[in-house]
Amino acid sequence: MSKVIYPGSFDPITYGHLDIIKRSAAMFDEVVVGVLSNNAKSPLFSPEERKRMIEEAVKDYNNVTVINFNGLLIDFMKEHNISVIVRGLRAITDFEYELQIAQSNRKVSKYTIDTVFLTTSIKYAYLSSSIVKEYARYGTDVSDFVPEHVVIELQKKYGL
Repeated sequence: MSKVIYPGSFDPITYGHLDIIKRSAAMFDEVVVGVLSNNAKSPLFSPEERKRMIEEAVKDYNNVTVINFNGLLIDFMKEHNISVIVRGLRAITDFEYELQIAQSNRKVSKYTIDTVFLTTSIKYAYLSSSIVKEYARYGTDVSDFVPEHVVIELQKKYGL
């Protein structure tokens, strides 16, 4: 049985993230979406809010689960018996950063962890959670970027 993790902050989840989840769910038996609680960042949504939004977005995928975590990804992976990470790449700059992380994860894990890179679908190559939040903050329609339930949550957060 192949089990992978797609980790991220997902603040909020976008159609680009969902594209990676959908494609991963078609390739692997089980996909864990790992929602990172990172104290170094100041997310708009709490870990529980992000988890809830992702669960709503992936409810039709029977092989996708969503779990919050903090700390090192490799420790979480050991705890859940996962040896493969899925990461999406939008641009060459993403690759440079993600390659460095993948190599260090592999080294620290004593070569038990691999990373699979999926290139983002062209229609989502420009998309990021930061862009979505910036537009939403000023009342711009972001329904082309995120599911409707996420649009509603953004509007609530920004008092729109």
